[in-house]
Amino acid sequence: MKAYCWFAMLLLLSLPLQATEEVLRFDNEAQRQAYQQLTAELRCPQCQNQNIADSNAVVAVDMRQKTYDMIMQGSSRDQVLDYMINRYGNFVHYQPPVNRYTLLLWLAPLLMLLGLFALQFYRRRQQAAEHTSPLPADNTPSQKLDAELDKLIEQYRSKK
Repeated sequence: MKAYCWFAMLLLLSLPLQATEEVLRFDNEAQRQAYQQLTAELRCPQCQNQNIADSNAVVAVDMRQKTYDMIMQGSSRDQVLDYMINRYGNFVHYQPPVNRYTLLLWLAPLLMLLGLFALQFYRRRQQAAEHTSPLPADNTPSQKLDAELDKLIEQYRSKK
């Protein structure tokens, strides 16, 4: 009897551990693929860096349901994207369109790359100018330091 009690208690405690998964029925494989592609392309407005397929936020669940409903009604991929962008803004799509508001977003990587090339070019010119500078005269501080260093090295070697 004790074993049955333990078994029942373990069974009851394991119920909350079961994962829930949406079971969606599609008429054909094309609808399933369109749904999976769209849920991977659309960003959750609440989570901000997760697509709606991976997010458990309430808004993501609603977006997944609306996507499913629209696909089942025969809406195309573009129609679903247009609806979501009109409702939530360009932020929900991982590939925002090129317009005056997103131009900097699209050009930023190119501008950063050009800036890095310009910086590298500038630094190399500076290094080349330093290496081609004339050698210092005999009485400069670096010549004096070299002479002192040579003298110290000779003293060290003579003590061995």
